Amino acid sequence: MTTTRTVTRATIAAALTTALSAGIVSTAMAAPAGPDKTGTSRTAAAEQPEDGWTGQGGLSLSPADNDRVDAYVENARRAERSISPQVRTAAWISGAEVIGFDNRLKSPDSLKRKVATSLKEHPGQSAESALATLGDAVRYTLQWRDDQYSDGVAAAAQMLSSWGNDNTKWSNTWGRTQGYKGLNTGWRAPRSGQLFEVQFHTPASKGAQEATHKLYEEQRLPDTSPERKRELQEQQNALFAAVPVPAGADGLTAPLSPWEPAPMR
Repeated sequence: MTTTRTVTRATIAAALTTALSAGIVSTAMAAPAGPDKTGTSRTAAAEQPEDGWTGQGGLSLSPADNDRVDAYVENARRAERSISPQVRTAAWISGAEVIGFDNRLKSPDSLKRKVATSLKEHPGQSAESALATLGDAVRYTLQWRDDQYSDGVAAAAQMLSSWGNDNTKWSNTWGRTQGYKGLNTGWRAPRSGQLFEVQFHTPASKGAQEATHKLYEEQRLPDTSPERKRELQEQQNALFAAVPVPAGADGLTAPLSPWEPAPMR
């Protein structure tokens, strides 16, 4: 069953005006991007040795590809400054808690691991094409209580769309019988063209995601055996099976574009 909720432009405009007057947007714009999980600073890319990059599992990047990823990281950091105010405003208006805001920028090391993995799995692929598929270099997590979840998600997503962000991904896995439960969405910012991710969670689904993170990271390494991957997946399935599904969550669909006419009733 599809869940449909409508947030009018007038409502969004009024809410944004309230957020501006309350200082929500200006606060978000002033918030600096903190160091990533590896402690890498904003100037780290310029200090990288000219030896490329080497990671776990035999992953590596040539010096030229390493430089390409560093340039992408800097572009993502610049784009984040205009994306974060909108995400935080949508969260505030819809009653969401922003989880892990200091980690909204994926670490350079993590991005390099992703690109190197893609190049290893797809011989002949260029670093540029691998980077073009990255949707979570800038990422956010919004969280609501179970009883607020479905209405909150619908409102936040409609606001992001109404501000010109194109929805590029809508992965609703609340209806799954096994595996990850949640709603992962992708967006393209109108000014910079930067792809960014917004995950919509409840406390229980976010807790399960955090509990399974190390299992997932091990599972996706190129040198993890098929037998071990199956074992890791079974462990993740057990943790997500205990997550309650909020009413209407499995029927949430992507918002209509502001320029797309509403369906006839």
